[in-house]
Amino acid sequence: MTRTDNDTWDLASSVGATATAVAASRAIASKGPDALLDDPYAEPLVRAVGVESFIKIVDGEMLIDDPVMNRKAMSEQIAVRTRFYDDFFTAATDAGIRQAVILAAGLDTRAYRLPWPAGTVVFEVDQPAVIEFKTTTLERLGAVPSAIRKTVAVDLRDDWPTALRDTGFRADQPTAWIAEGLLPYLPPDAQDRLFDHITALSAPGSRLATEHMDLASAPDDWAQRLDERSKRAGTDLKLSELFFAGERNSARDHLAAQGWHVSILLSGQAYAANGFELPDDEITRIFGDSGYLTATLRGE
Repeated sequence: MTRTDNDTWDLASSVGATATAVAASRAIASKGPDALLDDPYAEPLVRAVGVESFIKIVDGEMLIDDPVMNRKAMSEQIAVRTRFYDDFFTAATDAGIRQAVILAAGLDTRAYRLPWPAGTVVFEVDQPAVIEFKTTTLERLGAVPSAIRKTVAVDLRDDWPTALRDTGFRADQPTAWIAEGLLPYLPPDAQDRLFDHITALSAPGSRLATEHMDLASAPDDWAQRLDERSKRAGTDLKLSELFFAGERNSARDHLAAQGWHVSILLSGQAYAANGFELPDDEITRIFGDSGYLTATLRGE
């Protein structure tokens, strides 16, 4: 179903299902003697959501002979992505930051599995039903957060900054923010507002990590090509219906104009840093010089 400004979803449908798909990838990468990740909660969360195609992916029944959709390629891709954001938080806390915000937290389990320094507060922001599902499921598994976990049950299209403050967020303290896998699912103007809100809530020295998308040379049907890959893998996800089209400002340029010092790690560099080779594939080439963005807010 094509996205609209006020659409709704859960973890089994629409854009919410992408969070389950990512968790399924983390579950795959966490399996076996040569596991690339250690996320013990990804698989039980996927099984609790109950989408058959994702469960089959976790069980190794749905992967295909494809340069970017086979088990090895999927494990390496999610390992690169997950390690990037894990390392971002580790570096931020090593620098003394004790307040973190995970935007559109979905089935992210970092509040439970990362070694947070004592006193670190991790805020998870997402829709109420998503927050409730994950919290309840992890409690049943006996999982205990390794940080002071505070949930902010609010849609990012609503007044989430007020909800965040009301949950105990301190705008006068440096914050480590991540927006993982979020930007394509926001309308262009909503992406700008997201960064404006983050900037307004950030004390000097705050840090941000998100994706860097470079679609300047991508063909018009790039999202449809992703749909074809998903279908061959056995899922019903149609990314072409979930992404918001239209020209959007570069996250790098928008943040730099607001006083952030921005760095870009290209996908090839990220793969090489993990000892992997970036797949030479049509889908990989579509995204050109995309990768990962980190930013630090300069002092006044």
